[in-house]
Amino acid sequence: MPTFTTRPEITGTFGVVTSTHWIASAVGMSILEKGGNAFDAAVATGLVLQVLEPHLNGPAGDLPVIFHKAGTGETKVVCGQGPAPAGATIDHYKAEGLDLIPGNGLLSTVIPGAFDGWMLMLRDHGTLSLRDVLEPAIYYAENGQPMLPGAAATIGGLKDFFQKEWPTSFETWVPGGNVPEAGEMFKNPVLAQTWTRLLNEAESQSGREKQIDTARDCFYRGFIAEEIAAFLETAEVMDGSGAKHKGVLTADDLATWSATYDEPLLSDYHDWTVAKTGPWGQGPVLLQALALLKGFDIGAMDPAGADFVHHVTEAMKLAYADREVYYGDPAFVDVPMSTLLSDDYNDARRKLISDTASFDLRPGVLPGFEDQVAANMAVIERAGIANTGLYEPTMAHLSERRGDTVHLDIIDRWGNMVAATPSGGWLQSSPIIPALGFCLNSRAQMFWLEDGLPTSLAPGKRPRTTLTPSLAFHEGRPAMVFGTPGGDQQDQWQLSLFLRLVHHGLNLQEAIDLPLFHTTHFPTSFHPRQRQPGHVMAEGNFSSETINLLRARGHSVEVSGNWTIGRLTAAKRSADGVLKAAATPRLMQAYAVGR
Repeated sequence: MPTFTTRPEITGTFGVVTSTHWIASAVGMSILEKGGNAFDAAVATGLVLQVLEPHLNGPAGDLPVIFHKAGTGETKVVCGQGPAPAGATIDHYKAEGLDLIPGNGLLSTVIPGAFDGWMLMLRDHGTLSLRDVLEPAIYYAENGQPMLPGAAATIGGLKDFFQKEWPTSFETWVPGGNVPEAGEMFKNPVLAQTWTRLLNEAESQSGREKQIDTARDCFYRGFIAEEIAAFLETAEVMDGSGAKHKGVLTADDLATWSATYDEPLLSDYHDWTVAKTGPWGQGPVLLQALALLKGFDIGAMDPAGADFVHHVTEAMKLAYADREVYYGDPAFVDVPMSTLLSDDYNDARRKLISDTASFDLRPGVLPGFEDQVAANMAVIERAGIANTGLYEPTMAHLSERRGDTVHLDIIDRWGNMVAATPSGGWLQSSPIIPALGFCLNSRAQMFWLEDGLPTSLAPGKRPRTTLTPSLAFHEGRPAMVFGTPGGDQQDQWQLSLFLRLVHHGLNLQEAIDLPLFHTTHFPTSFHPRQRQPGHVMAEGNFSSETINLLRARGHSVEVSGNWTIGRLTAAKRSADGVLKAAATPRLMQAYAVGR
């Protein structure tokens, strides 16, 4: 008898789209039906997600994409992660009376990267026009979309703050002084006008590529950049520090930046190879954890049992400890990635994993990096211990005031594969720019305001983002794309999904439906940068036996509600060309579609 799952694993041959919102998935599928490829569909899906999940991402946010192009065989990363502005110096922020960069407001803004990332990929790898991929976002902004419960709760919780401190956000998100209710049709007419003007200016040019490049110019060197600069010239707003500050982003910052292509990091695990972003994101922690887990018989462990949870958790503690002291923008700092992923290094580190939970943050100390490790550990010590292990802001039982992320995975009939994790620019991050209908991001909060660290604030430097889409090869063949929102938990949930698929013979939906867990043992990447040693949060779906055994091993286990952790989606292509896709039932909004 088949195993029960919350929904079927989608199977087809024409194309599959899975994302964190059912409308976005339907939009992506409509692009494939129109004759577009996975790149076209990803851009349309990503742009409409900005309208559908405004508490989780926005037009001025951040974007990493990892893709495989079937025609050329290339696998690349699109880096749509904007760097710190020229005026973002440690001295300036210290002069503003700050020891940590606030989690919101104008000083937490880096150069918006998402739009240029989408446009770069569309121009070079898509086939459809700018109008084809932008019209769905315009449609829902202009005509309305059913407000998600999480978005409505976020706005409700911030109503008074918006009215007092960010009146432009109040006007946009609380129209007429009324907080939108869950399911209510909600419009953003100013955003629709912004995209319509951009589209009209682009279409004044001839040729597909020229139109897309004109759209990029509109955003970074044209009317959108002008409106951003004009707003920031006078805006001085309250932020999480409890004081008002002006931003440092300028028109020159916008005009001189563009998205880029990166080579992915690759690491082998049994007969699989996993591709991730470089260490300007946290993606390599998944590769490090896999290198550590090679030495254990994961296939012999119950995928929902205490042994599995324990070993995955302890491996993640070690990998994330290395993230804290080594990862950063490799254009600015030396990141010893080849050593961190090497068998010799991980064979030694694996010996630190015992039968009991560790409460110590234990990065490896590589020759030549002793001072850097010590300096990092000192600032982590000063940040302190959290009162809660709740990091991930989209889980139902958390405060609704923190932003997060969305995700999409798409495979088309030609075998093109795209995984993207857009984020930032959410409605909680900073005030709405009234002429544009969107706000700026808050990604700069991931920098430290101490010199000499891989993640020290510096102009032109990329923050060490948590955004981390995944692409995996099976026996050398591109086979799967997957990911999730969830800040520091993204690679933890993806690791469990991947291991359950590789070792336990589950289909995508079965693996996604199994109970999830994560640790907050290491510092969060977000303000106030604290940690909770030994803490594990586990869904209530786990058996009481598993929870008791974990506690017996010393883990500080906090049990969440059932179906409250993670927002995983995944898509897969078999050797015979059959496509499969799945999406989490958690939060009751992610959906996979395909045929």
